[in-house]
Amino acid sequence: MYRIVIVEDDPMVSFVNRTYAEKDPRFQVVKTFQNGRSAFQWLVQNPVDLLILDVYMPVLTGLDLLLSLRKAGVLLDAIMVTAANDAKTIDTLLKLGVVDYLVKPFTYQRFQQALNTFCRYRETVTGEAVSQDALDQLLRPGSTSPDATPKGLQPDTLDRIRTCLRSAPGQAMTSEALAHSTGLSAVTVRRYASYLVQMGEWISTMNYDTGGRPCHLYRYPGKD
Repeated sequence: MYRIVIVEDDPMVSFVNRTYAEKDPRFQVVKTFQNGRSAFQWLVQNPVDLLILDVYMPVLTGLDLLLSLRKAGVLLDAIMVTAANDAKTIDTLLKLGVVDYLVKPFTYQRFQQALNTFCRYRETVTGEAVSQDALDQLLRPGSTSPDATPKGLQPDTLDRIRTCLRSAPGQAMTSEALAHSTGLSAVTVRRYASYLVQMGEWISTMNYDTGGRPCHLYRYPGKD
């Protein structure tokens, strides 16, 4: 499970960030701060995986916090959630290794996409070496190159499942519903859906309102 720290001076936005992050079972929010200085003092002593960070904050801005952390040798990834959309600030933050950048106001779907981007990055760089295909999938998500399809997945079946969900952008569907629509088994659908989520083409969330065992909901984030 990835450990998250949220640094946001607006209590409402902080609450939304935490609520969205904790819907994803891959993540745990371990701390929230309302200014960068308090966050820095804690982060230099407590390792975390991901920082969800605003730019405009009192005492120490999000940009200054990241610069201070890098100078102190603190290694962690960051997702910016901020109203700062000027080109100079964005360029500076991206050069500091920010993995995604959300401009307020944002949707839950876009927030989930940012979490998926982070997970895809972490999964790709785990280990001693990274293949060219894995790099291509990380740097060019959604690529449909035939060489990018993993062994064991059939391109025709992949397109069949992809087309089913893409025909209803924004609509969430379970693997059972996708299986019914495509005529495939739910096991097959889950395997292909997992790949599409890994590629960044689909968004996966957990539905806890089933009255029983939670299930995955798959959603295509938007129109082509």
